[in-house]
Amino acid sequence: MALFLVVFAVTVPFAHTKLPRLEAWIPSFTATIVVTDLVTSVLLFSQFSISRQQALLALAVGYLFSALIVVAYALTFPGLFAPTGLLGAGLQSAVWLYIVWHVASPAGMIVYVLLKSTSGTTTAPQSTAGFDIALSVALAAVVVCVATWFVTAQHDLLPRIYLDRNSLSPSANVAAGVIFLSCAVALALLWFRGSSVLDLWLMVTVSAWLLEITLNGLFLTDRFSLAWYAGRTYALVAGSVVLIALLSEMTALYAHLARSVMRQRAARQARQVAMDAMAASIAHEINQPLGAIAASGSAGLRWLTKATPDIDAACAALNRIVDDSHRASAVIGSIRSMYRKDSHGRAWIGMNDLLRDTLTIVEVELRTHRVSVATELRDELPKLFGDRGQLQQVIQNLILNAIEAMATVPDRARLLRIGTDITQDSDDVVVRIEDYGIGIAEKDKEHIFEPFFTTKSAGTGIGLTICRSIIESHGGRLLVYSNHPGGTIFEVVLPIDGAVAADIGAEPRN
Repeated sequence: MALFLVVFAVTVPFAHTKLPRLEAWIPSFTATIVVTDLVTSVLLFSQFSISRQQALLALAVGYLFSALIVVAYALTFPGLFAPTGLLGAGLQSAVWLYIVWHVASPAGMIVYVLLKSTSGTTTAPQSTAGFDIALSVALAAVVVCVATWFVTAQHDLLPRIYLDRNSLSPSANVAAGVIFLSCAVALALLWFRGSSVLDLWLMVTVSAWLLEITLNGLFLTDRFSLAWYAGRTYALVAGSVVLIALLSEMTALYAHLARSVMRQRAARQARQVAMDAMAASIAHEINQPLGAIAASGSAGLRWLTKATPDIDAACAALNRIVDDSHRASAVIGSIRSMYRKDSHGRAWIGMNDLLRDTLTIVEVELRTHRVSVATELRDELPKLFGDRGQLQQVIQNLILNAIEAMATVPDRARLLRIGTDITQDSDDVVVRIEDYGIGIAEKDKEHIFEPFFTTKSAGTGIGLTICRSIIESHGGRLLVYSNHPGGTIFEVVLPIDGAVAADIGAEPRN
């Protein structure tokens, strides 16, 4: 915006300077405006089809109208395709189409702001989006055709803006005043009611229009002067600002999506490698006792089916079968060891410190989804005996679930509350994770901890199952409640009385 003002200040002293007539300027200028406004309109229609906000539909129609009216403006411009323009245009046709263009464009933004302010989160029904877009396109085309017909076929009825091809009449100042007032109202509404990045860039666009119309209304005396060229340049910049902003936003979204896909793909590949390695290890370990069982069974059958059975040899073969079956059972037991109450990987940990470390790990996700965190951690919390990595996995999973639950709720604050406390009997530490997301239906609460049950479209249904298994292996409980006015509360309850530590031979500490 500062650059606009600097260029304006430099242009004003030389505004009346006559410049060469560039025959390629108008077709290049109008073609650029048509393309930028048309692409901007398509992008806004696409956003409307997703969000169903009528304000975006109004803004998209405004840009579509601008693109279509500029086509008519170029066809009727004197000397471009014909001495007085095509479509039966007269000397006043092009300038009146210019006036309609510059009144309708800020009017579309005014409608956008008013609809956005009055409708709030009200959106159009999904089933009518395509019909609304088609109807809007048709209406814009009809209005442009009617306006073009009137200023070409009935141009003698309109006030004269140009006295001749290069001289303006006093009526030009009145027209400039109407355009200036429309732009000023649009800028004021955007300033006081704007609340998004799109609104900010629309303010820049309207500001460029104001500078353009100021040059044309106060300093323009004829066509192809410095003021005339500068005004059209401002129009060109104004038509490109929103397009550049939308494309930049789309690029950022696609980059974020690409990074997310790459992270998911890497995580999936890592899980696949881990599963392949685990499967190969299990197969290798189990095949050995199973092979030995098969060999001992075959040997036992041979000893028993001989003409003179060798009972001692058969008994030895059966004993080997028993021993090998115990080996196979030990392999299965080792797979389940991560869920048992043993001392491997466990130590005395502070739950408050673990929570702070976990919040640091998920800080990027919190900032990406604009989730604020409120912590209420009880001081002098007793230490717990457990596996730090497994407990951190549980807390991290619950926090990420809360972030996802709040990502699709637009009408409530994205606030994550995390607290720690001790039960009234001082036997357990309670970790409370509270969100204000979409919540869990009552009928689903009984099933969310079951394997492969999920309420997410892309969920696996094993996250909460693993979390509960880990907590139960520490002698604790994982509970879920409904939050009010909406959301979910998960409580992790872990013992501090040393019962789990005593089971595995560790000395309890406070």
